Amino acid sequence: MDKTNRGPAAILQVNSLGCVRGDRRLFSNLSFSVPAGTLVQVTGPNGCGKTSLLRILCGLLEPAEGKITWNGENIRTLGEEYSSSLTFLGHRNGVKDELSAIENLRIASGLNGIDLAVPAAEKILNEMGLAGRERLPARLLSEGQRRRLALARLNVCDTALWILDEVLTSLDKAAIALIKSMIEMHLAGGGLAIIATHQELELKTGSFQRVELAS
Repeated sequence: MDKTNRGPAAILQVNSLGCVRGDRRLFSNLSFSVPAGTLVQVTGPNGCGKTSLLRILCGLLEPAEGKITWNGENIRTLGEEYSSSLTFLGHRNGVKDELSAIENLRIASGLNGIDLAVPAAEKILNEMGLAGRERLPARLLSEGQRRRLALARLNVCDTALWILDEVLTSLDKAAIALIKSMIEMHLAGGGLAIIATHQELELKTGSFQRVELAS
């Protein structure tokens, strides 16, 4: 069979997905495919279901209907095999105030099965613009610095799928440029990224899709 005109095979497939929270339907009949090297930007007004969609894609919420497959298998069947393939960062930073930046990063990495040595953690935090603040309790960091700390996990994880909720919030221009370059490198390596954000990403590499949810 001639496959010369075919695009890359979809890794993540969303089929006729629906979401109901309480007595309100947020969306229905949502379908899209995500091949390797693809960014999907999820947009829409507040309350339209962006965060709920991301949590469903992570397997943290059950959809009202429809299914999600990863390499052709239902994510509900795959369980940990799927969850270990993704990194999810919510709009809350998930940073422990009483721990230092290094401790936060090393513990988060350990929970993902990665033993991150102190020198490696320092190097990553320096790259994220947190030089000199590595050993400060996280409560002393600014909101933008806390966001950088949360995003530092992306430099540690070795997962194919990144699911990110409003990752550019509270970041200055330099930090936004840094995160964009990290996403570009991830896509260039064949990774996938699904990102809910109101800001235009304008990446230089990878293919692009937009999923817009209505109010």
